[in-house]
Amino acid sequence: MTEVRPLYVQYGCGFTAPPEWINFDASFTLKWERLPLMGQLYTKNRQRFPSNVRIGDIVKGLPIREGSCRGVYSSHMINHLALDEFHKTMENTRRMLHDGGIFRCLVPDMEWIAREYLRRIESGDHATSTFLMEATDLGKREKPRGLAGVIHQWLRTSEAHWMWDSQSLTHALEEHGFQRVRKCSFGDCEDLMFGLVENRARFEHAVALEARR
Repeated sequence: MTEVRPLYVQYGCGFTAPPEWINFDASFTLKWERLPLMGQLYTKNRQRFPSNVRIGDIVKGLPIREGSCRGVYSSHMINHLALDEFHKTMENTRRMLHDGGIFRCLVPDMEWIAREYLRRIESGDHATSTFLMEATDLGKREKPRGLAGVIHQWLRTSEAHWMWDSQSLTHALEEHGFQRVRKCSFGDCEDLMFGLVENRARFEHAVALEARR
């Protein structure tokens, strides 16, 4: 009987797409770049998505067999989902993992943002509101103008739709049946495969959690 090799799946991968992982992204920019003509002429990014990044939406479900993953990873993507989309994402994430499989995720830390906002107010920083607008994606510095601006804005999917702190995200994962939820840090996973997708800088001022199915 042929042994089935456990999979490692990353969704919302952006430009980080190691070949040892199956890498998905659902951004409009990726879909645009894969168009035969227009996508070859224009992209809003300075670089294009690696060729091994697959188009896939975790909210709708990825083409991954149930219980086939040893590891699933998501970095600074879940905060771009509305709350109902988050719940569907957690259902689909847990479905992909086999028993004992590891899920590691990072999101911007709303608690740190709130505390830093208050600290800046108390220090008399005149740019406090600017910090909050940028840290939470609540504000826009410019309105898109012209055809290129409209296309650029249409392809932009970086707005935050739901922010998390450590307590709320831990509770949400546990509600979806994840176990042994813990705060994690860069490079502390027993499964060294996660070292291929993680970036130390993305752990800064972030909620970083590891959980098991």
